[in-house]
Amino acid sequence: MNYDALAQLYELQYANYRDDIAFYARLAERLGVQRILELGAGNGRVSVPLARRGFEVTALEPSTAMLNLAQAYATREQVQINFVQADARDFALNQKFPFIIAPFNMLMHLYTLADQDAALTQIKTHLEIGGVFAFDVYQPHFGQEGVLRHENETYTLEHGARLDVFLRQHIDRNAQICSTTYYCDTMQPDSSLHRQILELTQRYYTRFELERWLRDFRVEWQGDFVGSRLTDSSSYLIGVATARI
Repeated sequence: MNYDALAQLYELQYANYRDDIAFYARLAERLGVQRILELGAGNGRVSVPLARRGFEVTALEPSTAMLNLAQAYATREQVQINFVQADARDFALNQKFPFIIAPFNMLMHLYTLADQDAALTQIKTHLEIGGVFAFDVYQPHFGQEGVLRHENETYTLEHGARLDVFLRQHIDRNAQICSTTYYCDTMQPDSSLHRQILELTQRYYTRFELERWLRDFRVEWQGDFVGSRLTDSSSYLIGVATARI
């Protein structure tokens, strides 16, 4: 999907989200790599801190709006990142990387088996022999379906405006698709109200279908970003996949 319409909301929602950054940085340090390719870099939330730590980052992102935010973030932080506007299913960088990452549900935008296979082909093409591909997606623990919910997302905007974000979800269990509709209500200081409606579509996974997808890799699993064992109650499916030589 195209994240252009969601870019500003994403900036607000995840401005303080840091859970995954240290995980990917520690993993890169443990692997002893210098160069990292990030798929679905979004607004630079992960790639900029990695570059700040001294890694050489290439950041792939299809959304123009997200790339603009990422480039502005990199400029503010005075780091150099090779930003590439491209889709994870179809890109050619003419180089290989020892470490490729797909943080924060990037794989959940590969909706079909053909999408997933196309992306995996690109990952294999751009990964060095014996290289590592790491990713995280959420485990499907959904709230009440079809109910309008306010999950404590209230933001103060410039000029004193207030934004309240409501959401409603529909789960297509046959297609393993979660469709989230966001209702973004902005109240101005003069009490005028504007509603923006945004859509987010994500394809969720089970562990063993990911293992089958990654059958050419040796995959280690964990359920959070500090190394806990993967269980039914884990919030995340985090995979560290090493290419078989």
